[in-house]
Amino acid sequence: MSTPAEVAGRYRIDGRLGAGGMSTVYQAMDTVLERAVAIKLLAEHLAEDDAFVARFRREALAAARLQHPNVVQVFDSGEDPSSGRHYIVMEFVNGPSCADLLRDCGSLEIDTAIRTVRDACHGLDYAHRAGVVHRDVKPGNLLVSEETGATKLADFGIAKAAEQSRITQVGSVLGTAAYLSPEQARGEEAGPPSDIYSLGVCAYQFLTGRLPHEYGSLTELALKQQNDPVEPVSYFRPEVPPALDRAVTLCLAREPDARYGSALELAEAIEAGLHGEETDATRRLEATTQAFEDDPYATRAMPATQALPRRGTGVSAPTRAPARSAPQAPARGASRPDRGRRRARGIAIALMVLLAGVALALLFTLSGGDAGPEIRPVAEPDVTDQVDGLRRLIQENTETTR
Repeated sequence: MSTPAEVAGRYRIDGRLGAGGMSTVYQAMDTVLERAVAIKLLAEHLAEDDAFVARFRREALAAARLQHPNVVQVFDSGEDPSSGRHYIVMEFVNGPSCADLLRDCGSLEIDTAIRTVRDACHGLDYAHRAGVVHRDVKPGNLLVSEETGATKLADFGIAKAAEQSRITQVGSVLGTAAYLSPEQARGEEAGPPSDIYSLGVCAYQFLTGRLPHEYGSLTELALKQQNDPVEPVSYFRPEVPPALDRAVTLCLAREPDARYGSALELAEAIEAGLHGEETDATRRLEATTQAFEDDPYATRAMPATQALPRRGTGVSAPTRAPARSAPQAPARGASRPDRGRRRARGIAIALMVLLAGVALALLFTLSGGDAGPEIRPVAEPDVTDQVDGLRRLIQENTETTR
């Protein structure tokens, strides 16, 4: 089926803006209101899939409720009677995405990065208070209007209303891998803290020109999120104020409860950090992070598993100087055999939890999901190889407990 020249008898297709595995977005003209719009058409091979059609329609219902200066507005949705294509009509933003800016510039000026993240925070806070989680925050979905300079959150394409039942099965992982929160990679339900994590990854990339965790496969990324601290922003860009550095890094905590309680808290924290100041929320989270660092055996509940020994929040302790080569102090009581066995069992169980999420994330990425140009290439394109690698790692860690 070819692209229709006109949709719903009023939207004239003028050109293609982008495409993903689920849909294609076109620039169009609303011939009734005589204004430019963007129109998203569901991919042809999914049109007969009732589950995808239901998700596509729910996207429109959830997004249409959002009317905010920092959110791309949804105007209309339905099924084109002549072509049978399902569509969503949205505000057309004339300007680049942040993925375009990163591709052209490598990183953003500090003031520009903070203004961009602040605008996104206001859009997310509004959406979260309306019960909508974006679930796919990434540079490609942050559009900068050339007319106003405002940043707008686009494509709530896999957003869902929090009060509605799940559309995807438990364990499904959607979105671009590098920006997924650890809980999404584990296959858990995404909530507002997941969006805050994803926006924190964007902020880190805007300021440093790189991702918090460099990776060659999704298996490697998931393990790094669980085990590796994040280098301070100032390690790569020393002129970033320490308070701003800490505010951004706190978004990347492994546990949702260790991140900012709302997107508005994050907006306030980065604004203060830009001027060398800290908010009460930042100080509170720093204290919590330090407590976790001081007690590496603090535990948390994980779905369908026992409580695991905790190895910190995944955020490096506040520091003024790089600590790349700093030796790690041995864990308290690490020489005791029972603690060593518990730790090995904990790693094995954590890897089992990661297995389902990572495998599904890889399947989605390889199937051509709705991802922007910032997708990193996957070094191990065979899903089976990725899963087998995780299984071997689980087996090795399990054998150490015997």
